[in-house]
Amino acid sequence: MDQTLSDFGTVFVFLLLGIIFVVGGYLTARLLRPSRPNPEKLAIYECGEEAVGSAWIKFNIRFYVVALIFIIFDVEVVFLFPWATVFKELGGFALIEALIFAGILIIGLVYAWVKGDLDWVRPTPNIPEMPVIEEKHKTQETS
Repeated sequence: MDQTLSDFGTVFVFLLLGIIFVVGGYLTARLLRPSRPNPEKLAIYECGEEAVGSAWIKFNIRFYVVALIFIIFDVEVVFLFPWATVFKELGGFALIEALIFAGILIIGLVYAWVKGDLDWVRPTPNIPEMPVIEEKHKTQETS
């Protein structure tokens, strides 16, 4: 029972020290930093450029799709580095596994390419318009 309490006590001490460390850092920074606000420092900028227009504009979803596809393939390729370090010890079996892995990645890339997710500007679809047929109501005129 004492061992369990001491383990929980250790975790509690680490949590307490972590909280003290973070709060202490914030308080120290607040005490030491100069506070001289001016309009130039409070201006909004993006990468050193003046902000133009509203921040609530619609972005093309292509930015996010291309970024996600890049991250997926980038992370998957990272898995090849550990394989390359032990390739000699594993022999031909490791080569077959790596080729299967690369094949799956290539199939995924071809799928994204065929689907059009890698095109920066997707062509606008040509949707045919149906003509509006107006019904003419016959009115009976009474003379």
